[in-house]
Amino acid sequence: MSEDKEILLEKVREFEKRTGHTIGSYPDDPNNTASVLKERRHLSEPLSAEDANRRMFLRSLLGFSVAGIATWTGVLSWWWTSGETKTSLFRRTFEFNEKVSQFFYSPGRLAPEFPLSSVTPPRVNGMEGIEGEIDIEAWRLAVGGLANRTDALLLTLDDIKKLPRTEMITELKCIEGWSTIVHWAGVRFSDFAAHILPGKSINDLPPYVSMTTPDERYYVGWDTKSIMHPQTLLAYEMNGAPLKPEHGAPLRLASPTKYGIKQIKRIGSIEFTDERPKDYWAESGYDWYSGH
Repeated sequence: MSEDKEILLEKVREFEKRTGHTIGSYPDDPNNTASVLKERRHLSEPLSAEDANRRMFLRSLLGFSVAGIATWTGVLSWWWTSGETKTSLFRRTFEFNEKVSQFFYSPGRLAPEFPLSSVTPPRVNGMEGIEGEIDIEAWRLAVGGLANRTDALLLTLDDIKKLPRTEMITELKCIEGWSTIVHWAGVRFSDFAAHILPGKSINDLPPYVSMTTPDERYYVGWDTKSIMHPQTLLAYEMNGAPLKPEHGAPLRLASPTKYGIKQIKRIGSIEFTDERPKDYWAESGYDWYSGH
């Protein structure tokens, strides 16, 4: 017998000696613990092993039947719920998740970064807005919503490469459930904003940023606080080489704070706006915020 069991046995004997109550004193002893607590117990007549097993089987079968009926009731209730009600429930859930994420958001909270040896082979996924060919030399980034001008500011890739270069090795997470470790290089969006909007703090900027591909077939919306996170890049290199067309050449967004559906490839335009921008996947029922 182990030391712990010996101690427990001594405690039981001490209790019985002190109180005069024993395990076998239930239910006749009114001072038995079970009686004092008024526990509801039922002692059946003596059963054979076969009868006991039969009763246990029947009780288990009853429990599973009740659980099954409850499950199917829930499934059928959801099945017959109107699409409008379902949409409303999803929207409220997404709004709640967004508020929680924004409450805990802090530019000082950084996602994990990894050593170069952890980089994994890139995975091609999501070709919306980048199916056609791209002429890198002719490509221009149009930046709108600038308070000091009415027309869009046009930037070349060389213009962007002149800004402070930042590298990071972070995890790209897909909403489908897979992830990869990527070595990104580019310009922090916050450095980009400071360059085109000098002297403006984050509180001076519109609350949202809209981005689209050159053909406007893919588009995402970000809240300004999130996109100003120090690990959000306008990336032009991936794993030590210029971006390939299937990965968003010549310029894409990269951030470990959002799922891949928000990390738009082949950016054609960026606009600072007071209105919550439309979002490609949010229009199909996905979470607009898509943070994690």
